[in-house]
Amino acid sequence: MDCKNALVEAEGDFDKSIAILRKKGQKIAEKRADRESSEGVVIAVVNDAANKGAIISLNCETDFVSKNDSYVAIARQMAAVALETATLEEFLASNFEDGITVQEKLTEQTGVIGEKIEIGGYKTFEAPFVGSYTHGNKIGALVGLSANIDGAAELAKNVSMQVASMGATTLTYKDFDPAYVASETEARIAVIEKENIELGRLGKTLKNVPQYISRMQLTDAVLRQAEENAKAELKAEGKPEQIWDRILPGKLERFISDNTTLDQEQCLLDQNFIMDDKQSVAQYVASKGDVTVVGFERISLS
Repeated sequence: MDCKNALVEAEGDFDKSIAILRKKGQKIAEKRADRESSEGVVIAVVNDAANKGAIISLNCETDFVSKNDSYVAIARQMAAVALETATLEEFLASNFEDGITVQEKLTEQTGVIGEKIEIGGYKTFEAPFVGSYTHGNKIGALVGLSANIDGAAELAKNVSMQVASMGATTLTYKDFDPAYVASETEARIAVIEKENIELGRLGKTLKNVPQYISRMQLTDAVLRQAEENAKAELKAEGKPEQIWDRILPGKLERFISDNTTLDQEQCLLDQNFIMDDKQSVAQYVASKGDVTVVGFERISLS
């Protein structure tokens, strides 16, 4: 109806009616500037050469609008434009269609739809090979590989699914700031100790209080001590020494798993692979050949 009214006001002149809608969009945008635009559509795309990807989030106010086919189509078109840009500012100033910039299209759609429409997220990524994954138009992920090997498309897509579902924030524990790890360790231990007070009061089993939370903290000395402690346990249990070599690797693996919870939550390569939790993402990637993950990007509406 807004489009019809604009055409009537412009006396049938299509270009003038578009200008009217843009002016209306500007007014609506000013009025709704403080509104929350938490709904929308996330789109991840990769160029034909598979060496650059882009993710954008086209945000609106209601889920009803975000599910409209024309709204999703506009988001896909904007994602394609994003592929040709390097910064958000360049993207917003880029031509969307027929001389209209992306920013002007956002303003126009605000006038047409009557909701706050904006770019909630914008990221691009380049690598020798880039793969993407979009989950339900709500989460988008890009993963870059060090080489375009046979099976690169499947590998990159599977790791992109890992990024989308598990929400890693960094590639490996080696990227952590030691001060952050120390602070997080202290905070997590405090939380568990507080929970254990209540569990003890209720007569329930207490949670294990980890000494460490990242592989960064597991120095050679720490691992040697863990092995000695494991041997002491086996001796106390009366296990024959000749079978210790078969048991110790599992105990050490369990020790590392129990004391690397931060890595498993935030580090992509250190997480358990969603398609086979018996191996890490790093192990899965290594099994596919001479290739590594060089980086990733993720945008989510939630």
